[in-house]
Amino acid sequence: MTESFNDKVEYLKKELGVEESFDVIHVPLRYAGLKMALFTIDGFNKDEILHYLMQNLSYLEEGVLDDHPLDKLLATYVPYIEIDKEKELDQLVENVLAGPTVLLVEGMDEAIVIDARTYPVRSLQEPDLERVVRGARDGYVETIVFNTALTRRRVRDRSLRMKYYQVGERSKTDICVCYLGSLVNDRTLKNVEDIIRSIDTDGLPMAEKTIEEYMSKYSWHPYPPIRYTERPDTAATHLYEGHILVMVDGSPSVIIAPSTFWQHLQHAEEYRQKPLIGSYLRLIRYIAVLVSLTILPLYYLFSAFPLYLPESFSFIGPKEEGTLPLIIQFLIAEVGIDMLRMAAIHTPSALATALGLVAAIIIGQMAIDVGFFTTEVVLYVAIAVIGTYATPSYEVSLANRIVRVTWLVAVALFGVKGFLVFGTLFVLMLASYKSFNVPYLWPILPFAPGDVRGMFLRMPAPSVKRRPSVLQVKDPYK
Repeated sequence: MTESFNDKVEYLKKELGVEESFDVIHVPLRYAGLKMALFTIDGFNKDEILHYLMQNLSYLEEGVLDDHPLDKLLATYVPYIEIDKEKELDQLVENVLAGPTVLLVEGMDEAIVIDARTYPVRSLQEPDLERVVRGARDGYVETIVFNTALTRRRVRDRSLRMKYYQVGERSKTDICVCYLGSLVNDRTLKNVEDIIRSIDTDGLPMAEKTIEEYMSKYSWHPYPPIRYTERPDTAATHLYEGHILVMVDGSPSVIIAPSTFWQHLQHAEEYRQKPLIGSYLRLIRYIAVLVSLTILPLYYLFSAFPLYLPESFSFIGPKEEGTLPLIIQFLIAEVGIDMLRMAAIHTPSALATALGLVAAIIIGQMAIDVGFFTTEVVLYVAIAVIGTYATPSYEVSLANRIVRVTWLVAVALFGVKGFLVFGTLFVLMLASYKSFNVPYLWPILPFAPGDVRGMFLRMPAPSVKRRPSVLQVKDPYK
């Protein structure tokens, strides 16, 4: 900071664009014969707190600040919890743009940073993608401070740590890395922190999705290396297992790292039911995902090569030829489903029901009547879509759809060899994939007998002795 008070004020006014931006506020003050200047962003501060602090400063008398002025000012006349001191003018500019209020006082080498900010925030509500019949109805929001509070409300462990970072050369987006120090894998934690520190970009327009792209070593791999959640109870459960959370300001989705393929298929509803019921729901979900991946390639394989079909299953296969080849019907149906999905996203809620009726009754039925599709094609595509929507992770469901279509094309081109070779390559692709230092198909590959049971069954209330072995504090891969 320069020694001249006026120079400091002019520098901040220029860098913040006080004369050009209507929402940047500069308030010149004078108390006890000292010049002061207040800089803040309209809409980011709590007016009542600033009014209270200014009222306290009005009681300041001349001569009181002659000895140790800054310490006396902070201890007596600026009574607020979140207060800091800063010397660097550039850092003061960044502080104001982030929300805190900056107070400059004549004759002092350091400025006072008052974190009395507040952000517009929507009310807490249950996430649409992670609904449960019974359970908590709160969910993460777009404000990072609210999300950290929701997490601490459920995790009162003394080893809970929340590290703060700023990412983006221009956006200066706030990021929080959250973990339990007594449970986290040090190697994984260092990897996550190194990735966040190394991000070199102007901003995070896609928030957590931009972070994911930096975390993934395989940019074109369809499956996500991390898991998302908007439920604080789900995030807390993963903290207890030794996972790491990454929260990005401006997004309600929290990153859970590392994550395996099987964890993407688990849902909070399984833990809101009795262990037997939860295990049943989990197995049904696994079956639905498996069916969504294989039913179309298998149906086409048996339709094109009926010799491989057992006699008891002779009913499988089209009873009548359609206008188009079977593979073209499947591809058109898959593309049509994606078109309807995108249309539903952009359709107002009041018209969503009408869109569904148009798609199911008019388009579907008329396509069968004119011979564009056979009835079997519509049936099996519908079963595959149901399995896709039964997948809890939206990202995994999209990846499964890409795999299903590619597998279908491989069968159409190469027959039985295409089915077997692509299926083998698919398993090898997942087996060679890693989420940080954790194999994606763990605990199947590599096989961990002590953890496989918990993958297929919803075990009773977890004990401190039942945590994923691959996430233990002592790194098993060192």
